[in-house]
Amino acid sequence: MPQIPRDRSPDSTLALLRDGYRFISKRCARHRSDVFETRLMLRKAVCMLGADAARIFYDGDRFTRKGAMPATTLMLLQDKGSVQLLDGEAHRRRKLTFMALLSPAALRQLVDAMRDEWRICAETWDDREAVVLFDELEHILCRAVCRWAGIRLTDQDARRRTRELSAMINGAGSVGPRNWRAQFLRASSERWARQLIRDVRGGEADSPEGGALHAIAWHREGDGGLLDPKTAAVELLNVLRPAVAVARFVTFAALALHEHPECREGLHDDECLERFVQEVRRFYPFFPFIAGRVRKEFDWRGGHFAAGTWVLLDLYGTDHDARIWQEPEAFRPERFRHWNGDAFDFIPQGGGDFYAGHRCPGEPATIELMKAAVRLLLALDYEVPEQDLRIALSRMPALPRSRFVIRPVRRSGDGRVRAAARGV
Repeated sequence: MPQIPRDRSPDSTLALLRDGYRFISKRCARHRSDVFETRLMLRKAVCMLGADAARIFYDGDRFTRKGAMPATTLMLLQDKGSVQLLDGEAHRRRKLTFMALLSPAALRQLVDAMRDEWRICAETWDDREAVVLFDELEHILCRAVCRWAGIRLTDQDARRRTRELSAMINGAGSVGPRNWRAQFLRASSERWARQLIRDVRGGEADSPEGGALHAIAWHREGDGGLLDPKTAAVELLNVLRPAVAVARFVTFAALALHEHPECREGLHDDECLERFVQEVRRFYPFFPFIAGRVRKEFDWRGGHFAAGTWVLLDLYGTDHDARIWQEPEAFRPERFRHWNGDAFDFIPQGGGDFYAGHRCPGEPATIELMKAAVRLLLALDYEVPEQDLRIALSRMPALPRSRFVIRPVRRSGDGRVRAAARGV
């Protein structure tokens, strides 16, 4: 059997920072292999790409997330004790709580909250010379998800929580000052979240039953005990932060509407709209890869994966794999007309089964929030002034450099805006 190819470089950390989202796919092409071995931060790492690799990574209990992410990333995106770091029955039990929070009825409530916050925020846009859409979206989504979760925010609280949650996302793929600032702000968010949990349990805060705050505060583990306040706070942030991260996808959707205006036609149809949203998720960069450590040894593609092996699966590269996607560098929503829904060839937020595996439970919420946001964008009359819309794939997570500026924002008839806000 052929052996796994190895990079010649003694360490590829700087190359990873330079190549960003294309680090794994470039080297897979160079080695003519879906898998190769390298060293990152002086540690051996195996990098994988493609649908078969995703199936190996997500199907079954071969991998754990424990010890897989650098501490500077882990503390911003998950933190110790979170559901993503659990395995087996403990993972499945806690994951059920997250899945229950995102029922179809709950998703409708979250989308309704986003529409309401959009309407409130958009009322201020008419009088402004320019609007940085990404910044507005983060604020809208933060207010919406907190309201949906059963958390009351003052205007000052909303600005602060938006700043903190945004910093966690923005700093997760970086080293240096951007990450240090995010770590500092994360600590503030955790203190706030822990106090919310204590207030709910102590009867000092009114938290609606069925909301995320109530569900996490009263979640019981397999031994019947409540989560300790720190872990409960971590899990609460793991509900709020991903919703704010959807601002990136919505910004990319706005960019796609600008760069591919022919796609606007037909987006009033829900099937066309969903295909458009899915292509945005496939085409534009969200997070570049996911890491895991082997729990149960196995053999694949000529290599033996011993327990403890550090593995990186290329999410962005798999979503741009020419063997799966014809002309992957072209933006073509119609490709999803015939997509079979495979759980391993389209993985912007992970793959496999939602309940049994580590696939992001918030993926359906992402799709519905994006669809609602695109409808709201289509109801606005705006211009896109000259700006730097380039996306640097070396920056993780990526975003248009200008964060997408629009002006002037004039509503195309109050009736159309109200209809969009209702999802009509």
